[in-house]
Amino acid sequence: MNFRLLLFCILISIEGISQTLGCTDVLSKNYNSKATINDGSCVYKNATINLTSSFSLNEILKETSGLIRFNNRLWTHNDDTDTNLYALDTINGKILETYNLPNFTNTDWEEISQDENYLYIGDFGNNASGNRTDLHILRIEKKTLLAKNPVIDKIEFQYSNQTNFTRQFANKTNFDCEAFVVTQDSIYLFTKEWKTKQTTIYSLPKTPGKYIAQQKEVYNIKGLVTGATYLNSKNVLVLCGYTRNGKPFVNLFYDFKENNFFAANKRKLKLKTRFLQIEGISTNDGLHYYITNEHLKFVLANNPQEMYVLDFSKYLKTFIDSNNQKN
Repeated sequence: MNFRLLLFCILISIEGISQTLGCTDVLSKNYNSKATINDGSCVYKNATINLTSSFSLNEILKETSGLIRFNNRLWTHNDDTDTNLYALDTINGKILETYNLPNFTNTDWEEISQDENYLYIGDFGNNASGNRTDLHILRIEKKTLLAKNPVIDKIEFQYSNQTNFTRQFANKTNFDCEAFVVTQDSIYLFTKEWKTKQTTIYSLPKTPGKYIAQQKEVYNIKGLVTGATYLNSKNVLVLCGYTRNGKPFVNLFYDFKENNFFAANKRKLKLKTRFLQIEGISTNDGLHYYITNEHLKFVLANNPQEMYVLDFSKYLKTFIDSNNQKN
């Protein structure tokens, strides 16, 4: 064995010895102080969040279905009643301005996301029959939207593993979707799986065209995912949703590499209320979150459309502060 090859083998061996896989989150039940590489194995105590700060939304937003923060405002939309974007005051949720998206229909707008230059609206709700063949995402240039002359194009797709397009009964499909995020080069969809109660990640390009959304990972979230927010700078993804019996939750995913979201720390937080149809979630700093819910009238429940402010500092501040120091 020559000297260079021997030296290389020694260095690899030393590196392997110095790196220990394990749970690196001090807030977990199985924190490993000797671990140097987080392996996503952290286990957490059950936690419940109280809804302490809320404000009513305008009657026109009964079907509020997505939420982002952009241009110092919160932005939302309805899921099938109109083709408007509504800019809201971050203090009280009042509608400040309405932006119409002309020449497009709203079959089932379920989520809104963004990158530096564009807003994206997902017209991919598919719970009614599970057999839509016109799933797409609208891409809207931000500067033209603010000028109220929006330039809009489409990203069309179908799922790589959906082969049966026979009409199904309502709320029976695993090919429904109400959540997605946009990264530097891709879109990641998080399905709302009525049968399995899991969520599957699919990826597709974020440029206009027709694509096959590629299946990536599956996570047993034990509920129905309805919204997502992602901060690349904080390395944090949060999904929101509710169980089949109406119990709302949020799932925190953090400390992952290269958009491998489900290899992260995974922590579920239950919200201390029942029969709340959470639909949208957004954050500006990774610690304080806005969520919205649709108007829900069902049997014993009659919950109007509202927006809430939640503080997740107790669960995420330690990680975010540590991540900021590394960067």
